[in-house]
Amino acid sequence: MPPLPGWLHCWHNPDSGQICDGGLAAAMRIWRKRTPSGWHRRRPVERRERIIVLGILGLFALLAYLKGVTGCQPFWLGAPPAVVAGPAAVIDGDSISIAGWPVRLQGIDAPEWEQTCTDASGKTWACGRAAARELATLVRGKHLTCKPRDFDQYKRVLAVCSLPDGTDVSGWLVQQGWAVVFGHSSAYAAAEAEAKAAKRGLWAGTFMRPSEWRERQAEQ
Repeated sequence: MPPLPGWLHCWHNPDSGQICDGGLAAAMRIWRKRTPSGWHRRRPVERRERIIVLGILGLFALLAYLKGVTGCQPFWLGAPPAVVAGPAAVIDGDSISIAGWPVRLQGIDAPEWEQTCTDASGKTWACGRAAARELATLVRGKHLTCKPRDFDQYKRVLAVCSLPDGTDVSGWLVQQGWAVVFGHSSAYAAAEAEAKAAKRGLWAGTFMRPSEWRERQAEQ
């Protein structure tokens, strides 16, 4: 018997002897035997998994870009609560925690915890820690009410907070010279001018604005 063509597939039938067939069915049977088991079935699944993983990575990259550009949480991740209220724990000169919410006082910037300033006699002093202590003294034992505006890039609630008697915490810090106006807000510009003229707090000597101090630290 001459050699069988490669496209024929043969098997032995006990009743009729050798049986051969050809065409697509035979080719598929041969391909399945010569292909690692299950490979042709897994390949579309693996492709879908790769697409899903790439999509998730792309989403995270987009969120990181938006937060870097705008400094705020994308709106579809949820709005801040309407009100955050309760006793406050002080984190630093312009940040507090209320009911588990980290809150950044909006419109002002206090010296960082490790930041130092220079007094009128030219001596260095820990103005960042002093600002945090002043804030702690102001809010100690009081129930604060904060009205959130947004999230910042660190997922803190940006809010304007007030004491039970209506005192604006941010305004008080600026007026007493323990914080400066931050960003494009002009709400506390008059309070800053008053503190500077009276040489209160930070204005009693010389200091670097907290935003500039942070930039200098990042460069080191």
